[in-house]
Order: sequence, then C-alpha cells, then structure tokens
Amino acid sequence: MCGRYAASRGPEDLAGIFEVEKWEPEESLEPDFNVAPTKEVYAVLDRPVKGAAETRPVRQLRRLKWGLVPSWAKTPEGGARMINARAETVHEKPSYRRAFAARRCILPADGYYEWVTGVQERDLEVEGKKKRPRKQPYFVLPADGSVFAMAGLYEFWRDRTLPDDHPQAWWATCSVITTEAETSPLAVAPADGPHALSDIHPRMPLMLTPDRWDAWLDPARTDVDDLRSLLAPPPEGLMRAYPVSTAVSNVRNNGAELLKELEGPEEGTLF
Repeated sequence: MCGRYAASRGPEDLAGIFEVEKWEPEESLEPDFNVAPTKEVYAVLDRPVKGAAETRPVRQLRRLKWGLVPSWAKTPEGGARMINARAETVHEKPSYRRAFAARRCILPADGYYEWVTGVQERDLEVEGKKKRPRKQPYFVLPADGSVFAMAGLYEFWRDRTLPDDHPQAWWATCSVITTEAETSPLAVAPADGPHALSDIHPRMPLMLTPDRWDAWLDPARTDVDDLRSLLAPPPEGLMRAYPVSTAVSNVRNNGAELLKELEGPEEGTLF
C-alpha cells in the first residue's frame, strides 16, 4: 500500500524532470517529508488548458488533494479512505474505472514509507499479551536517487451546496495505484532487516519508469486492455530501503530528519 510518502522537490525541478509546460507559481507547495492522506500534493497530468484557444493536452503540474472522491459521490467524506487503487482491479471498480480510462496522473515523490512489525512485538501477540504492536518504519526509494514517479488517478467532484463561483465548489482529488511488492532482492538492502520489498509489506506503489510516462499521461489512450499493459511492474532491482525513525509515524512530525538513515531498527522494533 501507500499511506505516507516524502515529496521535497520544488516545482522548477519537477517541471524540468517531467517536461511540464504549465504550472502556477502561486500554487507552489512547501517540501513535505511526511505526506499523509487528505494533504495537497503535486501531480503531473496532460489536460487541455481551460479557456485556451488550443484544445490539445498540455503537460501540467497541478495541486490535488490525496484521497479520491468519485464524480458521482454525494459527499466527499469517503476520500480519505480512497488513497490507493489496486492495479489488478482499477479498471473495473466503480470508484476508479472512469478515471483510469481518462484521468491518469503521476504523483512525484522522493520515496514512500512502509512499516513492519518487530519480531519481539509479534512474539507478544502470539503469546496473547495485550500490547499494541510497535512497527519499524522503512523508507523506500529508487537506488539511483531519481524521482519516484507513482502511477495515479485524478478526479473532479462538484460540491452542489456551493455556488459556481465559490473557490471550493470543485474538488480535485487523486489516488495512488498499488501493485504486489517485489520479491526480488533490493538493489541496496539494510544489513539487519528486509532483503526484499515483500519482506516489508505485500503491496507497493506502482512506479512508472520514464519510458512509460508519456503513454500513461496521454488522455487519448482510452482502451482498457491497452492501458492495463502499462500497469506492469517496473524492472526488478531498482529500489533500496532503509530504516528511519519512528517519529515519522506521527503525522505532526515533518522535516528532512525523517529521511535520516538509521544504522539499524530502533530498539524494540527488531525486524
């Protein structure tokens, strides 16, 4: 799954990486090292510019709220639960299938956080002791330091309780597509810890390599079978993972120190 990630790159950097043609400086976001559901995030998408003479799709950097609200939803309350869409079923689920066919995006990240339950805590659970499991967080990122381009979907929802000219009349929301976690060895693995992403969690965000960016963002591609071919996992051996402080587990904590690599899991959270 993907329930938290880091996104520190600025709009100028992202515009260069993804060949963005349009972004608004006033919509810039501060670097976020603990992106959580319902926060605003950067998304790269191809879409005609509203009010422009040309109708061709334009590569844009937009701000979206993480947690997809389907266009047909009566209220936006369910968005916080719809942060992930499974690659295996995204084409058929009512909440995602329309966006999958027409509104795909890339959500840029430095990497994502995932938690595992420590061996000692698992033993306590097996023994029937009522102690809440303490989980060790890991940061997962491309081994070469490149951008982690997560496959995403976006959607627009109209709040009918507000007038057309109200700034919050329209919600623009998104979801991260996930796939089965890699079972192959990590490119760089911690000495005392997981050796594959599947050792951390059975799911992972679907990372798109640069050769798939244009095809994924192209709104003219609407054939479901064609699009599903783009959901294939990336090549193996591109990722690394390392333990980070449990401070990231609290959404109120936010800073570059959350990405600091620990020498090993924190005490009480041995893998």
